[in-house]
Amino acid sequence: MADPLLRVDGVVKDFGERVRTRALDGVDLVVDGGEFAALVGPSGSGKSTLLNVIGLLDRPTSGRVLMGGTDTTGLDDRGLTTLRARALGFVFQFHHLLPAFTAIENVMLPSWGDEGFPSRAMREQAEELLRSVGLADRMSFRTADLSGGEQQRVAIARALSRHPPLVLADEPTGNLDTESANDVFELMRRFNREGSTTFLVVTHDPRIADRCDRVIEIVDGRIRSDNRRGGRQPSGATR
Repeated sequence: MADPLLRVDGVVKDFGERVRTRALDGVDLVVDGGEFAALVGPSGSGKSTLLNVIGLLDRPTSGRVLMGGTDTTGLDDRGLTTLRARALGFVFQFHHLLPAFTAIENVMLPSWGDEGFPSRAMREQAEELLRSVGLADRMSFRTADLSGGEQQRVAIARALSRHPPLVLADEPTGNLDTESANDVFELMRRFNREGSTTFLVVTHDPRIADRCDRVIEIVDGRIRSDNRRGGRQPSGATR
């Protein structure tokens, strides 16, 4: 049997030295390729902390994160950076685009930073991605001159620029009006359906969560429920 795309085994995350705060308390989670899952829970429940641990941006205090069968526990910072660039894409609520750069330059940045110089191939791929997200006429615009919805489209194109199997989205529609939020959600959905890209989306919006195939609820650092539409049970244990 092939390894799942993502496996989280018994992950604990503590913060602080003199006073310890437990943000994650023994999280088990499996995400298979092609899923479109929502991660929900009240403020302070551990959603963003879990996403940061899965995204290899923060190390767990204990437990393991396996990406495509690769145990990340023993990787040094360089190894984590390499795996992150190969396996993961990120979409955030506040975009984290470079405002003085154009849309196409922002989409090129992940490959540009990895290879050290821009190339024709990078530019052609960025153009294709921007066309696919409906921004063919905005490629040369600085991102500071784009609307919030357009900026989030650029962010999605950037997240997909290295063809990652898993995209992590932290409140990607939280700063948008209803129409723009719907457009951004449908865009992610299209890449999921057409390209089999897996999405794990942190959201506080029940309308977004209800449209996902799987809803994982985290409360007080533990997974309380894990439900798939149609009643199919998740492939990994939770607690």
